Amino acid sequence: MSNNYQELPIIQKTYDLILWYVPLLNRLPRDHKFNLGDRIITGLYTILEDLLVARYSRERLALLQALNLKLEILRYQTRLLLDLGLFQPKRYEHAVKQINGVGGELGNWIKQQRKKVNV
Repeated sequence: MSNNYQELPIIQKTYDLILWYVPLLNRLPRDHKFNLGDRIITGLYTILEDLLVARYSRERLALLQALNLKLEILRYQTRLLLDLGLFQPKRYEHAVKQINGVGGELGNWIKQQRKKVNV
């Protein structure tokens, strides 16, 4: 991405999460890569796409709330990687930190949109 282009922090954090996470998921053992790994990858791409749609939409609140649920699903799927012994604890901690960073940005965006709706 060009340094001259400023993206919304939540979109950049999601983009960075995908860049970090997808190569790891592609190295999962075959029986997990094509089930849990593919679900997580698809979910990540969907979250990024939905964030971009929300950015340009007039009716953002419902989209953002739906994204919150998708992020929660991603948290549980990531925890499964740890509990199934597919992720080392340090890798899991890094993933959770990145996911929570996206979640914090999303929470702030939802609050901002709720204020606009209630005005």
